[in-house]
Amino acid sequence: MSTPKVSPEETPEVEGSTASPHAERPDGGLWEHPWVILALIATGAAMVAAFFAVRIVQW
Repeated sequence: MSTPKVSPEETPEVEGSTASPHAERPDGGLWEHPWVILALIATGAAMVAAFFAVRIVQW
């Protein structure tokens, strides 16, 4: 008996396949883009430093 043909778009299930049990990872939310948080922290630190620099120069 011959094996049934599988269409090119589908991958046949095989024993020991790791494709099925792995679900898609959920969205990371806030932690998905850490560069945005780092940019906000760096901007805030630069603004505080600029405030003190301006106060020193004006005095």
